[in-house]
Amino acid sequence: MRSRVLCLGASVLLLGCAATRPPAVEPTAAISTAAPFSATSELAVQQGDATFANHRFRDGTTLPEVRIHYATAGVPRRDAAGVVTNAVLLLHWTGSSGEVLRSKPFVDALFAPGKPLDATKYFLIFPDSLGHGRSSKPSDGLRAGFPAYGYLDMVELQHRVVTERLGIPRLHAIVGLSMGGMNAWLWSELYPDDVEAVMPIVALPTRISGRNLLWRRFVSHQIRNDPEWKGGDYTAPPRGWREAFPVFRMLLDGVPHLQATLPDAAAADAWLQEAITQAARFDANDILYSLESSADYDPEPALGTIKAKVFALNFSDDEFNPVSLGTLERLMPRVKRGRFVIQRGHEGSFGHFTQAHPEQWAEHVAAFMAYVEESPRTTGRSE
Repeated sequence: MRSRVLCLGASVLLLGCAATRPPAVEPTAAISTAAPFSATSELAVQQGDATFANHRFRDGTTLPEVRIHYATAGVPRRDAAGVVTNAVLLLHWTGSSGEVLRSKPFVDALFAPGKPLDATKYFLIFPDSLGHGRSSKPSDGLRAGFPAYGYLDMVELQHRVVTERLGIPRLHAIVGLSMGGMNAWLWSELYPDDVEAVMPIVALPTRISGRNLLWRRFVSHQIRNDPEWKGGDYTAPPRGWREAFPVFRMLLDGVPHLQATLPDAAAADAWLQEAITQAARFDANDILYSLESSADYDPEPALGTIKAKVFALNFSDDEFNPVSLGTLERLMPRVKRGRFVIQRGHEGSFGHFTQAHPEQWAEHVAAFMAYVEESPRTTGRSE
């Protein structure tokens, strides 16, 4: 079996290795678990908009113009032929934007000098994926008339930004979180010669089903069946969305963390009120479209075609991707150059949303980048 599970010290759950708890890490205040979708950028970047005329979506709809906003940090390095060799694409999670990945926790843990994705060493690319941030999305004006985009549309437009706008034929690496991790899996299959390595974080290489599918359908139904939604033409956040969001938020968090931080009814009620207040700040159509866009995601049949190195990271307290299902153990052997880690959750981690606390998993990004840099001969011996 060429795929393997890496023993990377005491912070991971492993096949055949003792599982221990990661070192305690102080939570960061910049991105709280109660406010997972916004943050202030603290990385010096160049920003731009790539516009594509008459772009045709996979549902058959054509828009006169589609805009994908992006930011870059660092300086591209080129080989003798002038080809960029150090580009790393960073892909955000559902309902978020590239700006979140440039906030202080990510800069301190990943992009600062000497960190795994040091911005003085790599050319970092942060797109706002279709339907998110400053890119084209339903709330720009089309509302429910916006194309019913999917992840395949999302990845195609990311690819166009990288290859057409930035002129980079091959990425050194992709690091994607949740939705961004699923996008990374699709990149490795749709564009096998255009990326050297991918790191999907809290994203499984199979279609969305079970609990992960149920909560998405629940939120969609709460929005679509709410009279206040008015077919997408609401004037205030629909009640269905505001009441669905606490379930959304609960499943983002980890069971040990919630058990430790919500000891009584008063704490639970305060948590619920904060979640409802937060929901009112987001556009229901944008959330609806982003959740339903995952319907075309299914990388499992083509896993054997992936040429890139793959390093998957999941968390044992992630309720969206339960480790009890053994999905990575079952599917990673199909990936020719695949590795994976399951990091143990604890009271100080945040379930699926540990993704927003990179100080808790930055060591695995360092291991991923070391894997990317391995020579072919070294890689061949270790697999």
